[in-house]
Amino acid sequence: MEEILNKLNGLEKLLKEQCLLQKDVLNCNEAAQYLGFKKSYLYKLTSDGQIPHYKPQGKSLFFKRVELDQWLTRNRVASKQELETKAANYVLKGKTAK
Repeated sequence: MEEILNKLNGLEKLLKEQCLLQKDVLNCNEAAQYLGFKKSYLYKLTSDGQIPHYKPQGKSLFFKRVELDQWLTRNRVASKQELETKAANYVLKGKTAK
């Protein structure tokens, strides 16, 4: 019986995650869950103006999922392989220019 309950809980969690992926606009609880942040940390990010958000009527916070994705993927760090390739291309271009 416990195994069945665990499987049902797992399915319920998956369904909730799928619902989040379907929504374009998330409330604060949903955004925190989507980002994997605590709600208090999300509030800190909004009060510091570090994350894009909306406050219609000045109270409730809302977030566009697409903007959260863009915010998460900003400041990309190149891999060592990418840096090595870029350096090699720079050296090759420098030698041919001489």
